[in-house]
Amino acid sequence: MSNKYVYLFGKGKADGNTTMKELLGGKGSNLAEMSNLGMPVPAGLTISTEICTEYYENKGQYSDELKKQVKQGVEHIENAMGAKFGDADNPLLLSVRSGAPASMPGMMDTVLNLGLNETTVQGIVNQSNNERFAWDSYRRFVQMYGDVVMGMKPESKEEEDPFEVIIHNMKTERGIELDTELTADDLKELVSLFKDEIKKRTGKDFPTDPWEQLWGSVGAVFGSWNNPRALTYRKLNNIPAHWGTAINVQAMVFGNMGDDCATGVAFTRDPATGNRQFYGEYLVNAQGEDVVAGTRTPQPINDSTKSDPSHKTLQEIMPEPYAGLEAIYKKLEQHYKEMQDIEFTIQKGRLWMLQTRTGKRTAAAAVRIAVEMVQEGLIDKQTAVMRVDPEQLDQLLHPMFDPQADKKVLGTALPASPGAATGRIVFHADDAEAWAARGEDVILVRIETSPEDIGGMNVAKGILTARGGMTSHAAVVARGMGTCCVAGCGELDINYKARTMTVNGTTYKEGDWISLDGSKGEIIEGKVPTIEAELSGDFGTLIGWADEIRKLGIRTNADTPHDSTVARNFGAQGIGLCRTEHMFFEGDRIKAVREMILADDEQGRRKALEKLLPFQRDDFYGIFKAMHDLPVTIRTLDPPLHEFLPHEEKSQADMAKEMGITLEEVKAKVDSLHEFNPMLGHRGCRLGISYPEITEMQARAIMEAACKLKKEGVNVLPEIMIPLIGTKAELENQKEVVVKVAEQVQEEMGVKVDYLVGTMIEIPRAALTADEVAEQAQFFSFGTNDLTQMAFGYSRDDAGKFLKEYTDKGILPDDPFQTLDQTGVGQLIEIAVQKSRKVKPDLKIGICGEHGGDPRSIDFCHRVGMNYVSCSPFRVPIARLAAAQAAIRNK
Repeated sequence: MSNKYVYLFGKGKADGNTTMKELLGGKGSNLAEMSNLGMPVPAGLTISTEICTEYYENKGQYSDELKKQVKQGVEHIENAMGAKFGDADNPLLLSVRSGAPASMPGMMDTVLNLGLNETTVQGIVNQSNNERFAWDSYRRFVQMYGDVVMGMKPESKEEEDPFEVIIHNMKTERGIELDTELTADDLKELVSLFKDEIKKRTGKDFPTDPWEQLWGSVGAVFGSWNNPRALTYRKLNNIPAHWGTAINVQAMVFGNMGDDCATGVAFTRDPATGNRQFYGEYLVNAQGEDVVAGTRTPQPINDSTKSDPSHKTLQEIMPEPYAGLEAIYKKLEQHYKEMQDIEFTIQKGRLWMLQTRTGKRTAAAAVRIAVEMVQEGLIDKQTAVMRVDPEQLDQLLHPMFDPQADKKVLGTALPASPGAATGRIVFHADDAEAWAARGEDVILVRIETSPEDIGGMNVAKGILTARGGMTSHAAVVARGMGTCCVAGCGELDINYKARTMTVNGTTYKEGDWISLDGSKGEIIEGKVPTIEAELSGDFGTLIGWADEIRKLGIRTNADTPHDSTVARNFGAQGIGLCRTEHMFFEGDRIKAVREMILADDEQGRRKALEKLLPFQRDDFYGIFKAMHDLPVTIRTLDPPLHEFLPHEEKSQADMAKEMGITLEEVKAKVDSLHEFNPMLGHRGCRLGISYPEITEMQARAIMEAACKLKKEGVNVLPEIMIPLIGTKAELENQKEVVVKVAEQVQEEMGVKVDYLVGTMIEIPRAALTADEVAEQAQFFSFGTNDLTQMAFGYSRDDAGKFLKEYTDKGILPDDPFQTLDQTGVGQLIEIAVQKSRKVKPDLKIGICGEHGGDPRSIDFCHRVGMNYVSCSPFRVPIARLAAAQAAIRNK
């Protein structure tokens, strides 16, 4: 029995269903599901994702079995739709669309109106009794096929689409502005001009055989799985390359046959705010690509979302199809129990459903929808917690424009994706990437965005378009990325060649500063000051549910009282890493640090350390006070001493003058501290062993601050962490110093404080001998930054030169400094956890590297049985949600 590669749908039944996303892709499985639900779906077939893999393995060749199944599938479409593919009198036209298991809006290619040639176009003319419609469909097909299959794209970023140039020239000659003003004869001429241009540029004739057109389109869509924009989108959204895409071949239905036809995109709830209202846009006498591409600015579908009295809604002009659409959207949301993004076409007053999928939404909308669906009884709390991407929360945690600030509003357009963005104008996506790479904040300004712009859209602080609506490519992608976007600004005149934009009579050039308010749709001159974001009640509700579910504690990495307070307000349950060396660079402290380094003996070092003691004590006092009743883990000095000395001669001379010594003495000390590999050199506990007076001073500062607060009635929980140990003896040595000082201080101040002494596990040997180390430790914290460096043998400071290439070529799935390498580094962690808990079953274990705020790494920490993760203050809510999702996922 042969394998099944092709799955049919239409006429109220289907071979597949919504559970088959990996095989049929999101689009194919949902088309099958809508068919099974009895919804009006044009008949079609889905070629499975397995064929995508075979396409690349067989260099674009297809098996006879696949060709046979596709032929049978086309016969199914013919029977369902009452038309015949390639027939002169009653031709069936097809669309060919991609459909990956994960939604990738606009990233792959589509071909519409397939099956047209000089013969079948006459059949469409006779069928529709509309010559203009038939030739407009043929014009669109040649344009799309020429672009997607035959490679007719602009040859440089300054060049416009060659087909659009031909259309523009014709409209100029005719003295008209709109495509809809072109006559049937004009469109016939355009088809001929398009074919001539294709022949001129490619040397190939445009194919007239419908089956050649079909297989050419199938190959192009499979090929688009690995186009640059798809590769970029997959990388940004962690979509595996091996998934591949399915292909949906479906009967065409037409929204551009006349004024009783329309096409649109709608959401079952507002994707920007989450408001529970049916929300969407449509165009009369248009094809779906017109709405999504943003080439025409569409109208609202219903009265409740109408903002301009001059707008004509679908509800007003086509009440019957609108009523059908309203019934279907309610049924779909109840069925999927999720906000849906739907595409529809109305042909001669008859409604057809072309797609449903889980709708992309902003973070604020995601939170609101999740919470309200629980309140409506649609989903439970665990489902709500799983619905929100933890990374999306980042959008809610950053500043917004100060409403009291003076600002010059240049124009207002559609608030396509909320947020506040300030940056310098750039007009091309690759320029946005280049400017961002050198540290510039940019606003990408385009007439309309296309999927090719994905790289520039990703790095831009904001996106501004002259065309397009709330459901255009720019709006959908920006919302998914959490990027501020203002779309469809009709007053905006953009000149790509001159690199200028003019709005309401004022011209701005590339590099000028503008600001965008994506919540209001405002375009603002220059920079606008910001204020801290306020978290909504829905956010608090959702995070409260997450806290009920999660098992991991969430701490923060913080070195100042301010950071500690920010993190506590975000829900941090303590500090997992306070880096004492960051305090040494402030004000007069660096002078005392340098005095200590320059000292020739212990007495000199102790004298300098006495000057540092009150500074350190005050720092710890402020942090302990901000984090009262919560544990605070303080790491003793970690970096090598040379980091506190200047390396440029001018700075060395300034230091010599300030310290009252010669330049030569400074140079000599710098030279004496030089190390060939400082990462593996005289740092961490090694410094404390060589100079125990440093550890003594820090332990005294910590304990004096803690005892002082205890006397004031403030509960403090200090945890003193010794860094970079590789042996039990190193920890034993430093723990002895700390305990001795701690006991002295408590006796001197007449107060007892509960404190712990533990260590960072960041050297592979410490992980492998964790059972020995645990005998001396009261807690472990994995320093995964250094553990990753040493496990891989990569210097984090130098690995940036090759890690991107490694991830691009698939040598590594992710940058191991951003997402924990669970296979190698993770194995070291698991060994350490298991061995240490055999010695001390209740040993408190956490993680304090950068990975502590990464959702995938948090999932790993949950699975290996850690007690907490620690991350930067603004990642705390993200970690809280990710920890809850880990608990649900690993039940």
